[in-house]
Formats: sequence, C-alpha cells, structure tokens
Amino acid sequence: MKGSESFKKSLEEEYNFPASYNFKFIVATESKNKVISLLPDAERLEKKSSNGKYTSVTLTSVMKNSSEILYIYEKASKIDGVISL
Repeated sequence: MKGSESFKKSLEEEYNFPASYNFKFIVATESKNKVISLLPDAERLEKKSSNGKYTSVTLTSVMKNSSEILYIYEKASKIDGVISL
C-alpha cells in the first residue's frame, strides 16, 4: 500500500491502541456487502447517494494496533471500485 509507513506512523502518534477506529468507504451500492464483510461485527452506518447508485459505509471497530488498520485497508483496496476515505 503506497505511503503505508507514513500512515502507520501517524496512526501510532494519534491513537493509543487498542482504540476505536472509523473506516469510511464509498462503494457502488451493489458491492456494499463486500465492504461490510471486512468487519462484520463492527458498528455500521450506511447512507445511499441521492440516486441510490453509491453507498457510503462507516464501520467502527476496536483495533488492536496500526497494522490491523492497514490490513483492513489493504483488503478493501481489492474490492472493485471502492473509495477509502
């Protein structure tokens, strides 16, 4: 993942792990379940776009460390058309 070392460093500076972390994604509505499956037990907030074509998904979960966060983003990057915020 491009820039992962600097992102990992900033996570470690900002959070005291374990910590609650919000993952935010935008994905085509028909692919939202792929995003949700990344953290099936996470607290979830979904909001469809005005035309219903896209859904923003926020997943909140307690992460043990920065590596665990990077792992989730790496898995998300393999979902076709996902945008990680």
